[in-house]
Order: sequence, then structure tokens, then C-alpha cells
Amino acid sequence: MSDTGTQPLLKDLLGPAALTAIADAGTSASPRFDRTTFLAAASNGIDTLSIMERVRHIAAALVPALPADYPAALDVLRAMAPRLSGGFQAVAITDYVAQQGLADFDASLAALADLTRYGTAEFAIRPFLAADTERTMAAMQRWTANDDEHVRRLASEGCRPRLPWAARVPALKADPTLGAPILEALKADPAVYVRKSVANHLNDIAKDRPDWLLDRLAGWPQDDPATKWIVRHALRTLIKAGDPRALALIGVGHGAEVAVGRFAVEPATVRLGAQIAIAADLASTSAATQPLVIDYRIHYARAGGKTAAKVFKWKALDLAAGETAALSIRQTIRDFSTRRHHPGRHRIELIVNGEAMAETAFDLLPA
Repeated sequence: MSDTGTQPLLKDLLGPAALTAIADAGTSASPRFDRTTFLAAASNGIDTLSIMERVRHIAAALVPALPADYPAALDVLRAMAPRLSGGFQAVAITDYVAQQGLADFDASLAALADLTRYGTAEFAIRPFLAADTERTMAAMQRWTANDDEHVRRLASEGCRPRLPWAARVPALKADPTLGAPILEALKADPAVYVRKSVANHLNDIAKDRPDWLLDRLAGWPQDDPATKWIVRHALRTLIKAGDPRALALIGVGHGAEVAVGRFAVEPATVRLGAQIAIAADLASTSAATQPLVIDYRIHYARAGGKTAAKVFKWKALDLAAGETAALSIRQTIRDFSTRRHHPGRHRIELIVNGEAMAETAFDLLPA
């Protein structure tokens, strides 16, 4: 999320209003919730913290506000959760379980399965995976048969090897395929929410064990639309890299019989914060209809004359014999926490079915 004047900072989702909402939920849920103690502890020093630091800070502030008896505290949290707005407010109360519940493993896992319906427990389950991987994974395997899609999603999302913002789990780092039985159980899940998680989990594996992933997905029947969707999205990193096996799994050959009539970017010179427009004209030279996966790769200028490349998805289409296609896309050149721009020449490549077929460029001026 941008920190411009038009949008709040992400961390502000857990600002004063959120603390009041959590306090209100606790007061409504149980007379044993100490509202004053919670607000004092949660407000103290929160301004300097990032969003995930605030999650942990709020969870710690719940400790003196909830009953000292852990099962009783879980009962209060269960009553609080439906009263929250969801999102990070609910994530904060799941982190209480992460911080306080390792000594009562089974009760904690059951609580996370309940609480994830209101705000994902994907971060809170990580300490349990680290402490006892086998026991936690067994519980998550059982969750794959749960009627609630939020619980099924937690089974996949919670054990992603590269889950963003989450603590790494040593066992998953050593073997990122440990979640395979869970993914098998969910490979045709009816819920898009779950399928996205399964695809993201598989894409995580692709970054460390691409051959394992390709072998596994080659054995998945794609006559089910849900499974077919997962396979395509799970392969996105390998497809961007032009991997022939990945392209073949989605029915696309490496390279394409097309002529590029035009590939251009406008304007040719921009400043940070401006938008570029990329356009491409393709014409089929094939005698038959061919599926095309079209991406573009920007080679970002770096200090010292170096570059760093990033591939962006553009479009997938079927191009009939002799047919033409005119494509266009816009992109704003702005800094992110994960990508900082440097002035200089930025090359752009057009990639069709994994093969670079044309090139253009723009220049980024100094700020």
C-alpha cells in the first residue's frame, strides 16, 4: 500500500481506532476482559512499529487483559473474533495463541482453526510448525476436509515454504515439499480462496525444487477446471522464465510462429512517478491456431551500470492462422519497498511463449 497523502499507511490499520475496536470486542465478549489494562499496554510505543510488529505488540498487550487461565482466555478470544472487523485486528488476536499457546498444543491448534475464520491464522501457526512439525502438519492435513474454506486455506497457506511476512520454518526450508499431501487433498478445491493458496504454495516450491514441481504437476489430471486453474497459476514463475516443461504443461510450445510488427514504449524519457505505455502488434505466421503466453521483461538500471530483470505477465490468448493481435498495457514507474529505481536506460523485452522476440527501451531521468 502506498504511503502517499491519499492512502493510509498499512500499519495504520492497527492504529488507535483498531485498538478501541479490539477493546470494545473484549468488553462485549466477557466481563473478565480488562479494557483499561489492554488499552494502556497496546497504546504504549505502538506509533514506531510496523504492521507485523503491531500485531505482536497487540497480542502481548492482551496477556494482562485476558484471564490468566489459558483455556478461559481462548474462550474470550473466540467470543471476541466475530465482533472484530476482520483483517489485521483478528490476526492480532491469533498471535496471542502463537505467543502463549505452545504449552497447550492441541487446544491452541483447535483455537487457530476457529479464529482463522475471522482473520487468517497463517502467521500464528508458524511457531507450532517450528516446534513440532509432524504434529502440526497432521492437524493441518485433517483441516483439508473441513467444511469451512478458511480452515482449508489455512492448511495450505500456513505451511507455505516462503510465506510472505512470516517466520521461516526450518523443516520447510530444508524440505519445501512437506506440504505435498495437503496440496494433493486440495488440488480440486471448489473455493477460489483455497485454490489461490494452493497455487501460491506450489509456486513457492517452484523456486527451490522446480523439477519436483514439474514432475508432480505432470501427474495431475487437468480435466477438472479447478485443478487446471491451480496448475497454470502454480507454474507462473517457471512460465515467466520460459521453462519448456512448464509451458508444455499448460498446452503451450516453447516459442511461437508470429511476426512482431511493432513493439514500442512511450514516452521514451520519463521521471519517477510517471506512467509508460507499452504496445505490441503480433501477426500469426502459423497455418493453425496457436496458444500464446505473452509477457514482458524490464531490465531495470542499477548503480554502476548493472541491470536487474523482472518479468511481468501481460496476456494469454489463442491466435488463429493469419490473425493479428494488438496489445497495450500501462505501468507506473514508482518505488516500492522491494524495488528502488535508478536513472538510466531501461530495456524492455517482449516474450512470447518463453522466447524473447523484440526489444525496446526508455530512459529514466534523475529525480
